Amino acid sequence: MSSKQRGIGTSEVEVTGISAHGVWLLSGQEEIFLSYEDFPWFKDASVGKILNVEEPTPGHFYWPDLDIDLGLESIRHPERFPLRARRDP
Repeated sequence: MSSKQRGIGTSEVEVTGISAHGVWLLSGQEEIFLSYEDFPWFKDASVGKILNVEEPTPGHFYWPDLDIDLGLESIRHPERFPLRARRDP
């Protein structure tokens, strides 16, 4: 008799820090820094909205309360993605 795995696997992601300079995100064994300079949408967001982050697939992060979708590549190398949405004034 063999057992089958039930359910689907989900990636664990969490915000480990919020500072005056940006947000720290932990995914798996990697901690990633998102500076407000490169990711200005987080600067004036409430803590609760920043903490509500999901990783629907590995390396893809979504903040539903802020409607922000970011891939790991754009976080690691924001200079490769020069077109950014502007923050609301």
